[in-house]
Amino acid sequence: MGAGGGGQLCLPHQGISCASDHHAAPLLCAGLIGYRAYRMAGPGTRLGIYGFGAAAHVITQVAVHQGRDVYAFVSPGDDQALRFAREVGATWAGPSNEPPPIPLDSAPIFAPVGHLVPEALSRTTPGGVVVCAGIHMSDIPSFPYRLLWEERVIRSVANLTRTDAKEFLTLAADIPLRMHVQVYALADANRALDDLRTGRLSGVATLVP
Repeated sequence: MGAGGGGQLCLPHQGISCASDHHAAPLLCAGLIGYRAYRMAGPGTRLGIYGFGAAAHVITQVAVHQGRDVYAFVSPGDDQALRFAREVGATWAGPSNEPPPIPLDSAPIFAPVGHLVPEALSRTTPGGVVVCAGIHMSDIPSFPYRLLWEERVIRSVANLTRTDAKEFLTLAADIPLRMHVQVYALADANRALDDLRTGRLSGVATLVP
């Protein structure tokens, strides 16, 4: 969830040369976390994304810009998230408990749901990378060794670097990115969280003091 104030934030790059604070805020929160996970996923062209929200909608646009195919996985029955994923450029979108049309090279997981780790592993090619991108996640259940075999890798995201920020903001200026932002007053933070939990929000929630 981004945090933004009033006024304008001007960045000296084409594409986001004069973005409002509430549209720029997601770049510094969801965007940077998403980009870190995206980098750790490696250079493969078939990218699966589990949990389609703030970070995912930013990184999908980055991946598509760089010529990759994005396969978006959403909670079963969440038709709004399916439409949103396709709108921002996903090649394919489907329920998280179903296979993609082809095996994946890598799969960042933005949803804090532990059972998606073996699910994502089962959808990757040999040598594939699964990246756990959340600060918190429910317990990962036990799974058969064959899902990890063939040099598959599980990684987690913990910290960002200045290099991440410089690379991502430069890239964001060149694409340009389309931010899907719902603005809430700071006093409505609980309503924003409830909208996130219940799936009424697509994209990023930004709190404005």
